[in-house]
Amino acid sequence: MRLRDVVLFNISAIVGLRWLTTAASQFGLASLGFWLLAMVVFFLPSAIAVRELADIDPGAGGIYRWVRRAFGPLHGFMAGWGYWVNNLFYFPSLLVTTAAIAAYAAGPRFVHLGDNNVFIAALSLAGLWLAVGMNVVGLRVGKRLQNLGGHGTWLPGLIFVVLAIWSLTTHGSATPVTARGLVPATLDLQSINLFATMTFAFAGLELAPTLGDEIHDPARTLRRGIAVSGLAIVAMYVLGTAAMLVALPHDTVSITNGMPQATAALVERLGAGWLAPVAAIVAILLVLGNLGGVGAWLAGSARLPYVAGVDGALPAVFGRIHPLWQTPYVGLLVQGAIATVFVIASLVGTTVKNAYLVLTQTTLILFFIPYLYLFLAYLRLRRQRTVTTALAGLVGSAAVLFSIVLGFVTPADEALPWLYRAKVVGGVVGFMLLGVLLAGRRMRHDTAPPTSPA
Repeated sequence: MRLRDVVLFNISAIVGLRWLTTAASQFGLASLGFWLLAMVVFFLPSAIAVRELADIDPGAGGIYRWVRRAFGPLHGFMAGWGYWVNNLFYFPSLLVTTAAIAAYAAGPRFVHLGDNNVFIAALSLAGLWLAVGMNVVGLRVGKRLQNLGGHGTWLPGLIFVVLAIWSLTTHGSATPVTARGLVPATLDLQSINLFATMTFAFAGLELAPTLGDEIHDPARTLRRGIAVSGLAIVAMYVLGTAAMLVALPHDTVSITNGMPQATAALVERLGAGWLAPVAAIVAILLVLGNLGGVGAWLAGSARLPYVAGVDGALPAVFGRIHPLWQTPYVGLLVQGAIATVFVIASLVGTTVKNAYLVLTQTTLILFFIPYLYLFLAYLRLRRQRTVTTALAGLVGSAAVLFSIVLGFVTPADEALPWLYRAKVVGGVVGFMLLGVLLAGRRMRHDTAPPTSPA
């Protein structure tokens, strides 16, 4: 992987245009300020931390290696375990919204399938195993899906923003633009919970370093990749949310397929016949973008159980390399099998929207536990002990802790709050306890940091 591959990988892994609909539907114009707040307190500190840690140790394993280096094998395993397990929930949440968008892309006759659990499950599993198969064959093939996903993310975003600017200049905005609108109407716990989701939307810069051994000149390429992709990511979120509010009143935005819905609204408002296919094209590109995101997270997170298998933290079978394709195929296949179960289980006895929310919240909490480890490892390993570097680590850690707490808040419109809480809390506690049990059985009690390489 070279600079172009790393930039597209980061865009594909981090940018979820679905977060535009979440932000716009919850806070309207005020969401623009929340994007900037999440950037300052989380995205910038994480970029600083990841750049430094990837420079110190650019080898394969990423967060697992960094935390192990800082705090020893036990904590390295727990950070890597939490990071790997969160993806088991992330894949289903991303695939569920991808399937809903695919139904929209098929045309008006098929839009209703976006609420059909059987259709959503079938399409989600097809997308999951396509990504698994391409990554088992290897990054030479798998990176094509990730690169396609990167293009399938920025291109529909650009189309959408251009249409919104055109509509704004000729027909005005569907959401009134006022100074009062930039301030949240309410700041209760339910509303503030959006901040955790927006913080999560910026997460993922640490994923590419897990592929360190497969990146050309990894330290330099990762540094440049973080800088270039970071600017693009912030621009896509802020401009995309603004475009969403130009297209639709915030209270009409669909949480699962708001992007194609808003594109169709813009096309209709502009009234140009030749624009009719644009909404479907955007939806198709979004499907490709999301599939690339699944591929990126599969490729990166599968290296964690592989490295743990080599170290003896997980059964040795996870450390096996495919004899033909030279990939950590066991971790990939295990992830695919467990994610399959989660896709099906998440859709049992619930609506597509509620399944998406449960999966998103569980993913968020599981993801931020190892992210807390990441910032603590940065504070311990950073080479420049200045007030600025300390502030970056402390602010990032505080944002992560706040987001973890917010992740347990139940949505106000949840019909069965006890079932929602049971799924989220059960998923988080159950999987982290399983990690503790595995660590207790397989890890040595030596928690001293490993010797630095010569």
